[in-house]
Amino acid sequence: MDNDKLSRTQKIDGLEKNASDDLNVILKEVYGALNEKGYNPITQIVGYILSGDPTYITASNNARNLISKVERDEILEEIISYYLKNNM
Repeated sequence: MDNDKLSRTQKIDGLEKNASDDLNVILKEVYGALNEKGYNPITQIVGYILSGDPTYITASNNARNLISKVERDEILEEIISYYLKNNM
């Protein structure tokens, strides 16, 4: 890779407000379904984000279908945004 490409920063457009609200609802639903089934929701969601494998998310309460409606990078963006807003 040449140095010119390494010196540039790529820009990603952020989530729209409505998309962010929808994602919050989806994450809460998925978290609840995983918790209800006895899974550790944090580790299961992290596994899904890292691998893209939907089997990390239970099919119970339609959680797997819900989480597949959003891109993994959008989930990560929302989590990081929330963390930074609440810890900076």
